[in-house]
Amino acid sequence: MEVDEPRMTSEQIADLARRVRQPIALVGMMGVGKSSVGRKLAHALRLPFVDADEAIEQAAKMTIAEIFATYGEAYFRDGERRVIARLIEQDHDGRPYVIATGGGAFVNPETRRLILDRAIAVWLDSDVDTLVERVGRKDTRPLLRGGDPREILARLHAERAPCYAEAPIKVTSHNGPHSRTLDQVLKGIAAWL
Repeated sequence: MEVDEPRMTSEQIADLARRVRQPIALVGMMGVGKSSVGRKLAHALRLPFVDADEAIEQAAKMTIAEIFATYGEAYFRDGERRVIARLIEQDHDGRPYVIATGGGAFVNPETRRLILDRAIAVWLDSDVDTLVERVGRKDTRPLLRGGDPREILARLHAERAPCYAEAPIKVTSHNGPHSRTLDQVLKGIAAWL
C-alpha cells in the first residue's frame, strides 16, 4: 500500500512563495501535465502563469500545428526560444512567471542554458503509457502525426531524457490527481531554494 507523505501546509507554501525570486520553468514531455500542474503551481504561489505554446501561438497568430506545417520545426524552435527568453527576462508586476514550456524547448541548448541559468527548472517526468493516454485526448500534436504515438513518444522520451535530467528538480507525474504532483513540485522547489 502506498502512503502519501504529508502535504505542505498553507504556511509552508506562503513561506515558499516569499522565497521564490526567479521564474519557475516546467520542462518535460508533451502530455506530462506541465500546463495543468503549472496553473496549479502558479495559483498556490500566487504567481502569474504562462503557457509558452499559447504565447507562441498568440505571437505568430497561428497554431503550433500550422507553424510546423508552414515553416517547419526549426523555425518553430527558434520562435519558441525567443518567447521563453522574453518570459524569463520579464516579470509581471514584479513577480516572476511560472512557465509551462513546450516538450522540445529544453532540448534546445540555448533555451536549456537560459532556463538553467535564470530560472528554477523542474522536470516533470512520466512513463510512456501515461503520456500515450494523455496525448491521445488531443490531435493537435504535430510530432505525433504520421506514426504510432506510443513508438514516437518512447523514442522522444529516450532522446530527450538526458537533456531533461539537467534540471535540478525532478518530479514524477503519475496517473493520479495533479494535486499530488503539485505537492511534490512544491517540496522540490522548497528543498532546492
